[in-house]
Amino acid sequence: MIIAPFLSIDPVTRRVSLDSSDPAFYGNPNAVYAALHSHCPTFYWEQQKQWFFTGYDHVNGLLRDRRFGRQILHIATRDELGLPEPEQHLSNFDLAERYSLLELEPPEHTRLRTLVNRAFVSRHVEKMKPKLAELANKLIDDFKDKGEVELLSAFADIIPVTMIARMIGIPEEMGPQLLAWSHAYIRMYLFGRTREDEDGAERAAKEFSDYVKTVIAERRAEPRDDLLTHMIHTEHKGQYLTEDELVSTTIVLLNAGHEATVHQIGNSVRVILDSGYDPAELFKDEVTTERTVEETLRICAPVHIFQRWALEPTEIDGISFKRGDKVSMILAAANLDPSKFSDPLTFKPDRNEAANLSFGAGIHFCIGAPLARLELNVVLPILFERLPGLRMAKPPTVKDVYHFHGLDRLDLAW
Repeated sequence: MIIAPFLSIDPVTRRVSLDSSDPAFYGNPNAVYAALHSHCPTFYWEQQKQWFFTGYDHVNGLLRDRRFGRQILHIATRDELGLPEPEQHLSNFDLAERYSLLELEPPEHTRLRTLVNRAFVSRHVEKMKPKLAELANKLIDDFKDKGEVELLSAFADIIPVTMIARMIGIPEEMGPQLLAWSHAYIRMYLFGRTREDEDGAERAAKEFSDYVKTVIAERRAEPRDDLLTHMIHTEHKGQYLTEDELVSTTIVLLNAGHEATVHQIGNSVRVILDSGYDPAELFKDEVTTERTVEETLRICAPVHIFQRWALEPTEIDGISFKRGDKVSMILAAANLDPSKFSDPLTFKPDRNEAANLSFGAGIHFCIGAPLARLELNVVLPILFERLPGLRMAKPPTVKDVYHFHGLDRLDLAW
């Protein structure tokens, strides 16, 4: 069954051919997810050579299922699983990822997350609200009188990296460099990455790690009231974080703490402007603002895929997995499951249905979700209130990648 030139589905064998590099797909993945929900919600993606799940219940369950994990080499060797040896040209990247909260399983994951989690609980994050509003207003002051702006470079790129840098204890003036390292680093997660992508990620990992080590040394000598100092000087069951653990954790927090939120600010503004709703109504109070933010997260999630390893032989939806098999969950597609959401492709801020899965679930639920939600709930109302008559000056340009869904440009006028 050929749905489009870049997409064919065989509902009987549950095989799907899908070119993720086609602009018609990454520019509008929701249309493809609708077709998959109709014809083949669980499918084997031929180009990626693994099984993918789009159904809400399957995705939600797999995110929590302890028969699957983000790590596999803690229970089996590379030889046993038939996995290749690590690439030598990625040694610095692999070291930076070694203790990433995204890649660990208990008990390592539990220890690291316990040490970091306190800073990200809602009551601590809420204290950042005044500074966040101040920053948003200052940035708008810089371009308000011009009558037009490219929102990502002048606003969306700046806010998340500034806030997470402040929280961790990285000087704000490092923001542009942090963005450059992060953009190069995360290209390792893309489908069909090139050797150029890998070399760029390796350089970024080396430079990023070296910089973080210098800040760690400064905090050891002169502790401050920031997250990095907290991680250095806090023990858990008599143990402190090692330098490698501190570096990995700091890098993942800086990357995850801004990359997705940048995308989501742009995605949200685009969706709201396309919706036809009056922004004044969408943001008239805290309740409507929160509903609006959650609906934008549902309909245009910034991170689309989360992968896990099968830790033991198991069966899901009639598909048998052996230990060492990889399985992928499409979070953004689960948010569009018609069995959970009425008219799922339509923006409806007054929904009272299932919770979106944009931040994941289970032990790897996004630790920065409270911060990301705070940023969206604060900056979006300010943006639309300060710029009445906001509209798109040009059609937005979508990033030419699939895994992270966001915009390259969002030109606005008022």
